[in-house]
Amino acid sequence: MVSYFTRIITGASSILEGMAVTLSWMFRRPSTVQWPDKIEKPIEETLTDRYRGILEVETKICTACQMCERACPIDVILIQVERNVETRERFITGFAIDAGKCMYCGLCVEACPTGAIRHTTQFAGATTDVRRLCLQYIRPGERVVPYKPKTEISGLAPRGSLAARQLKACSPEVLEGSR
Repeated sequence: MVSYFTRIITGASSILEGMAVTLSWMFRRPSTVQWPDKIEKPIEETLTDRYRGILEVETKICTACQMCERACPIDVILIQVERNVETRERFITGFAIDAGKCMYCGLCVEACPTGAIRHTTQFAGATTDVRRLCLQYIRPGERVVPYKPKTEISGLAPRGSLAARQLKACSPEVLEGSR
């Protein structure tokens, strides 16, 4: 009989303890922030450098070795390289990353010998058409000479700016919500 009343008292006290915690939150100020309208600074600035966001390519330092393309387990990256028969010079004629298919594993970034491909803090890839997330880093008809590692290069774009530009070009509504 005593254990019966002990269980009733224990059950009632645990219910009251839970209700006290719940009621204490009724009088606190909510910590929810209405994103993206009422944030102090853009989310991209608060993310760490290690964040694996949408991939971008700095074509100025791409050697066209295609290591990133081979390292990708789901064929997200497509690099097109052509060779001039007369001069035997190589050109990069296409560099596409399908951000809608990417699983952000980072294998391509690790495989790149020059660091031309990298993750950014860009993450807002919401769009009504997934085909808009196929980011083209070399325009059709453009030919980029692959980087020769012995030469010095300067003037690289800030991290994330190339991906932001590609996302905006593919789908204007993607980044409007994050500003």
